[in-house]
Amino acid sequence: MDKQKFDQIIERKNSGSEKWDALGEVFGAKDLLPFWVADMDFAAPPEVAAAIAARAAHPVYGYHSRSGGYYEAVTNWLDRRHGWTVAAEWLSDTPGVVTAISVAIQTFTQPGDKVLIQSPVYPRFFSCIAQNRRQLVVNPLREGEDGYSIDFDHFEQALASGVKIVLLCSPHNPVGRVWTRQELLRLGEICLRYGALIIADEIHADIVFKGYRHLPLASLSPELAASTITCIAPSKTFNIAGLAASMTVIADPGLRARYNEATSALNICEGNIFGNIALEAAFRNGDQWLDCLLGYLEDNADFLCEFFGRNIPGVKVMKPQGTYLAWLNCRELGIDPPSLNSFFVRQAKVGLSDGARFGAEGQGFMRLNFGCPRPMLREGLERIAMACRRAGC
Repeated sequence: MDKQKFDQIIERKNSGSEKWDALGEVFGAKDLLPFWVADMDFAAPPEVAAAIAARAAHPVYGYHSRSGGYYEAVTNWLDRRHGWTVAAEWLSDTPGVVTAISVAIQTFTQPGDKVLIQSPVYPRFFSCIAQNRRQLVVNPLREGEDGYSIDFDHFEQALASGVKIVLLCSPHNPVGRVWTRQELLRLGEICLRYGALIIADEIHADIVFKGYRHLPLASLSPELAASTITCIAPSKTFNIAGLAASMTVIADPGLRARYNEATSALNICEGNIFGNIALEAAFRNGDQWLDCLLGYLEDNADFLCEFFGRNIPGVKVMKPQGTYLAWLNCRELGIDPPSLNSFFVRQAKVGLSDGARFGAEGQGFMRLNFGCPRPMLREGLERIAMACRRAGC
């Protein structure tokens, strides 16, 4: 596949797209280029579209039965792409990773129990904890010249206070870190020592750039496998988030039984016919498309970093190791953090994610989704550069 096919701009307005059609509601302006919601502006793999179209051609959309091939496609993918041997019975279906996290929090903790996150981090982590009436514990990531790292001394002190669950974002959204084996083993060893369950959100596992490798935490040792609930999905990888298909991987029979009992009680594990079809097709046939996508995304990341360095020195950005999300340090622009979002909306006419939503550590940052055709990315960056020049920043 020619990666230049990703240059095609596909009209998404008036398609029910949250990213494009909710601009007025979210930002108070509709004339923006959106770089906020973490979906891509690319067509899904043709194999996925063909599988959905073939099933849609049959006019009866009754209850859907997953075949053995469905689970085989997932286990083969995890082995092929990540070297992780997973038994089919370890897999449990969920409509989304956020749902899976909330169910796990409800199942394995009680109201008031402590749940740890590593901020700045995906905003829904905060709401999963607060809305389930658990106590938030923040282990701030350490910001350095070479990027972000885990403050392990603070992490261990937090776990010693009685943390029940650690929410691990791997690869990390929004800072783009792909955690190393050494980092994961050290984090896992501390969790095992203090008896904390790990929920690993690995939804961006397949979006990793050259020189880095995603390591599923649960694949590193039998002990970690027995203490980890891993959340996976084809949604970010293949741009099919709207089809609501994801899975958890739970090796421990006891944990798995309790988790499956909870999802069964809520009746949320059946999925929908097109999500099931898409998931199987993506994991079975998506390798070539993904390899091409990764090359295009990395070119986008390089273009973005070079553009900011050359044209907008007041914004510091480090190339992410994974994900299609750039974490923009805007503290040198001379704009008060509470006014940053307004500056990008009203002056630059772009919709980004306000870093403050990712925790206190995100103040003065903005998150930009570069999973889009390069002409669109270029226009968005030029809008930001022009706004900065006008503002003298």
